[in-house]
Amino acid sequence: MASTYQTKLGDTFDGIAFTLLGDGKYTKELMEANPDYLNVVIFSGGVSLTIPDIESSGTTSSNTPPWRSAS
Repeated sequence: MASTYQTKLGDTFDGIAFTLLGDGKYTKELMEANPDYLNVVIFSGGVSLTIPDIESSGTTSSNTPPWRSAS
């Protein structure tokens, strides 16, 4: 079940995705769940956003950026 989040001044979609969903790669899903705010780059405080449920892929994410990995 999706939850909600009240933004703080200076929040961004990618920052919220990283903090609440564990990875910035979920920015697209977060934006799709909040279509009324697609034009917002930096949020003011007090905006209520829907935080989508993200299913775990079962793999552990590495902290190494893809461009630094040897694979």
